Parts: sequence; structure tokens; C-alpha cells
Amino acid sequence: MKVCGGGAALLLLLLLLLGCCCCTNPGRRVCQGTNSNLNLIGSLENHYDNMVKAYSNCSVVLDNLEITHTKEHHDLSFLQSIEEVGGNVLIALNEPAIIPLVNLRLIRGQKLYHNQFALALMLNYKNDTVGLKELQLSSLTEILRGGVKMVNNPLLCNTDTIQWWEILDRDSNPSLVFDKGAIIRTCQKCDKRCTYRSCWTPGLDHCQKFTKLQCASQCSRRCWGPKPTDCCHEHCAAGCTGPRATDCLACRELNDNGTCKSACPPLTVYDHKTRQMVKNPDGKFSLGATCVESCPDNYVAKGGSCVCSAGMYEVEENGVQRCKPCDGPCPKVCDGVGVGALMEALAIDSSNIESFRNCTKINGNIEFFEVSFTGDKYYKIPPMDPAKLEYFRTVKEITGYLLIQSWPENLTSLSVFENLEIIRGRTTRALHSFLVIGTKHLRWLGLRSLKEVSAGGVYFKDNPQLCYTQADQWTHLFRSTEQTVTMRNNTPTDVCEQQNRTCDTECTNVGCWGPGPTMCVSCRHFNRRGRCVSHCNLLQGEPREVQVNSSCVECHPECLLKTDIPTCHGPGPDQCSQCAHFKDGPHCVPHCPHGVLGDADTLIWKYPDRTGQCQSCHQNCTQGCSGPGLSGCAG
Repeated sequence: MKVCGGGAALLLLLLLLLGCCCCTNPGRRVCQGTNSNLNLIGSLENHYDNMVKAYSNCSVVLDNLEITHTKEHHDLSFLQSIEEVGGNVLIALNEPAIIPLVNLRLIRGQKLYHNQFALALMLNYKNDTVGLKELQLSSLTEILRGGVKMVNNPLLCNTDTIQWWEILDRDSNPSLVFDKGAIIRTCQKCDKRCTYRSCWTPGLDHCQKFTKLQCASQCSRRCWGPKPTDCCHEHCAAGCTGPRATDCLACRELNDNGTCKSACPPLTVYDHKTRQMVKNPDGKFSLGATCVESCPDNYVAKGGSCVCSAGMYEVEENGVQRCKPCDGPCPKVCDGVGVGALMEALAIDSSNIESFRNCTKINGNIEFFEVSFTGDKYYKIPPMDPAKLEYFRTVKEITGYLLIQSWPENLTSLSVFENLEIIRGRTTRALHSFLVIGTKHLRWLGLRSLKEVSAGGVYFKDNPQLCYTQADQWTHLFRSTEQTVTMRNNTPTDVCEQQNRTCDTECTNVGCWGPGPTMCVSCRHFNRRGRCVSHCNLLQGEPREVQVNSSCVECHPECLLKTDIPTCHGPGPDQCSQCAHFKDGPHCVPHCPHGVLGDADTLIWKYPDRTGQCQSCHQNCTQGCSGPGLSGCAG
């Protein structure tokens, strides 16, 4: 229930008695808003329908509120739910007599119309009798940034009675542009009981609300009464019903479940027991001017905000959408042969190769035939540049099948697919999901990242130079006993051995994808970041390592490099033999905690003792310390 939207004195008195925050109902619906300016999106009716969808039942508009191109018969009552706008309010080219923004109390001006105006009204009329007559901004008490422009609204009344410096922030140096228009109109005067005889439209409910001009000099911003004790909390915007941060009509910075704050609860806090930053169960993300426990589906979290920047990709963890740095190109799904834009394509060729740039997942199939590289004269398709096969180096998944029936002479492997992890085989070619047929110069496959062939068999035939293949390396990739391996007329095994084209000695008997220790299906001894090695750098060599599940894992950077004894016994900062810098509890750290947020919003200050161990400063040290006791306090 929105009890603060109207101006009834009884409701206001009730709120004062209850001490509730009428503005910060945590159930408010947040919507994105628009950024179309005066552009007409589709037909007039489509444009109106899009506005209704964008703003219906919306309390907080993150971006701009743009009301444009509406006709006289259009119902604008859906605007009554809007309470805050993050960007600007643009009202232009409208014919209805009333714009009922009766609950809008705050315009933040984070984006300004023409870089100047937080509120712009222009050309809202059709003729001498049809047009905007009442702008019902009856609750508007604050514009944080930007000015006001009202031009060519010839039927609009009463806005010249508004005390704009009650609403605007002089410090933002706002621009004020007004033009009454040429049409002579007769306007009703404001109710005599309106303060300063200021109103948005006739009627006591539409008097201008004052939360600044009548404040005592002791109040730096806004107030709810004329007394020096009637000042609003510093985090309030648009006014208040009491002195607390929960009494604000709107929040100047952030709304945390009904309390106005300068920052949302942090996602991590300092844990005294583990002496590490840990997840804060009360942590929240900022979404516009609101603190939320999780970001909406169309947002992701970066740091403490709901946003996703370049070089990041969206992932869901524990039911929360988050941003993670992309390992190489960010995920991108592309159509393969037989799907979507390539539904009629016969193969990968010069006419479609550009569509595979930066793809990480292929929906459909990948097929190469001779015409892929020689061109197709019938369809007037020129030859494909083999260098563009590099586009496939980003591909990690193929949902259909991979067919190689021709390959460039200068490429001796399929190494452009070295990052391919899974072939799903949702569609197959003659019951096979991976086929290599009739390649004259292919010497090894090079599919060093392949982990799964979900369905369909593999088929190798008539590849006279192909070595480094055996049935065992495929069967462990299969997910069904019905999947088969077929090998015919490839290089005989004994010929491969005579030519010394066999797996590296560090590979197990399962096989390999090509020559060298980086092509093993599995390692005989240890795996160091994709390369099979005989030993780890436990006592010498760099970087120092520890053996973890047959892999060589680097010691944490905060571990002191040791010779002839282990530098660490695990990869974490609490598993070092000795710290390179300082030690906070069991953890090696580059410096002791200095003003780190801990439990109950307290700041943690520590100093290193002679042994490099971090010790807590005296509880009365507020700016850190260099030693124990009050004498060690800084400042």
C-alpha cells in the first residue's frame, strides 16, 4: 500500500505517529526506463503500448521516464505508481489534458536531457483546445541534479506559480528555460490555503509541498517542520516524516530495505577467527539507488553492483547472477550448418566464415568439404582463406557433429579446434558425431582439450598421413556403450612407429592427440598446467610447487621462496612454510589489515610486530597504529 503518494494530512499524521518510512517500501518494483528521446518507436499505438509495458506498476525508474507521442484518447493512469526517476523526465508531443505523476517525488538527474535538464516539457498540444492542461507533479519535492525546461505548452496552467528553488539544487547550477506559449488561456488560481499560493493544478491535494524553504537555518538540507529539531537525516532526499534514516520520503544515495544509507552492506567482512575476508551474510548489491540481495535476471554482479562490464560474462552461482572475467573471448553462441542463419548452408565457406568470429558455442554442425577451400562456381562462392580457420580457436562446444572431409595442405593438424571441449552429437552424420575422411595431409588431430563426445560414434577413413590415434583415447570420452570407433585406411600403426610419430614418453597408454608432452590424453607422472612432466618443483626451480592430485600447483605468491625444503604444503596463503611479508593469524598477507570493515560495521586496524605477525591496535585507535597501546596510535 502506498500511503505517502497523496497529500492527505490524516495520512501524514498517521505516518508521523507510527514513525514508518513511507517512501522505502522494499516491495517497490524497479524498472529500467527508456532512452529514446523524441524518437517514435513503431506506430503510435505500438509506441503507447511499449510505454505501458515499460512503466506499469513501476515505483522506481532506473533510467529515464519518457512520455512522448501520446494521443488524446490514451489512458496515462499507469504513471501514478512512479515515485523516483534515476535519469530525466521527458514529457513531449503529447495530447492528453492531464499527466498524472502524482506520486513522483524525486528526480535524480543522473542522465540529463540535452545534458542540461532533469525535467523537460515541450510541444504538448494539438490545437487551441486539445493539449496538456494539468501537470500533476503534486509530490515532487526534489531534483538532485539538472534544470527545468518548459516550452510550447500553451494550455498548461499553474506551473508559473511553482517555487522552483524549493525543488532544485543551486549547487548543480541548473538551467531554467520557460516559455508560456502564444495561446491566451484562462487558468484557475491555486487554493488560498496553498503555501505561497503555489500549486501544480487547482485543488488542495495539488498544492506544492515544501520541505526546504521553510526549514530552520540549522537544517542543511530538508525538514519536516520549521523547528531546528525538525531536520531530516543527512541521507534523506525529497523530505521526511521524522529525523531518522528510516523516515525519508526518498533516499539521496541508497535505500537498504527502508533505511537510507551512503553504501550498501559490503559483500565481504573481516572474520576475526580466520583473520580473512569472508562472505557477509547480510551483504547486498546496489541496483540504481536500491540495495538488493541478488541482482535481477537481466543484470549481473560486478563488485557490489548489479552491472556487467566488458570482458566479463554472466554466470549463476547459488541462485545469484554474477559477472566473471572471461577466459579469453566472452561466451558467444553462433549458428552452425543447418541451423538459423545457416539453415540452407551446405558447408563452412567464404560466404559464412565471418559469422564464426569469437564464437564459443556452435548450435548445429561444422562441415568442411573441398568446395570450402576451392570455392563453388555454381553458387559463385570464392575460395575461403585458410587463415580464417583461426576463428574456430575460441570454440568450446559443438551441439551437432564435426565433419572434416577436406583440409588445407599447409595445416597438418586440427589445432584450430584445440579448445574444443565437447561434441554433443544432438545431430549426427550416418550415426557419427566426429568424422575425418579423405584428408591427404592431416598428420595428427590436436584436440587436446576434448573431454566428451556425448552421442554418436567417431569415424576416420582414408587419411594416409594420420597418426597419434587409437581406440582407447575415444572410448573414455563416450557416454554410451553404443558409441563406436571406426578406423579404416589411415596410416598403419607400425609405420607411425617407424617414423617415430608416437606419443611422448610422459603420456600414459591411453594415448595422445599429437606429438609432445602437451598433447597427452593423461599424464604418466604429473600435469603442470596442461603439460605432462616427470616431477614438480618441490625443492628447487621456479615457480615453487606442491603436488596436488597428480598435478603441480604453484605455491601462493605470499609464500617465501625456500630452497631444499618445501616452500608450501598447499596452494593457499595459510599453507606456506614461511611468509614472504606478514602473517595475520594462519594466513600470509602482503600487509596487515588497515581500516578493513569487520563485524558490526567496525573497522579493523592492525600492525606487524617484530616477527611479522599482525597484532590488533588498541581499541581506541581510530586511524591505525604502528605499535601496541595508545602510544602506538596514528594521529
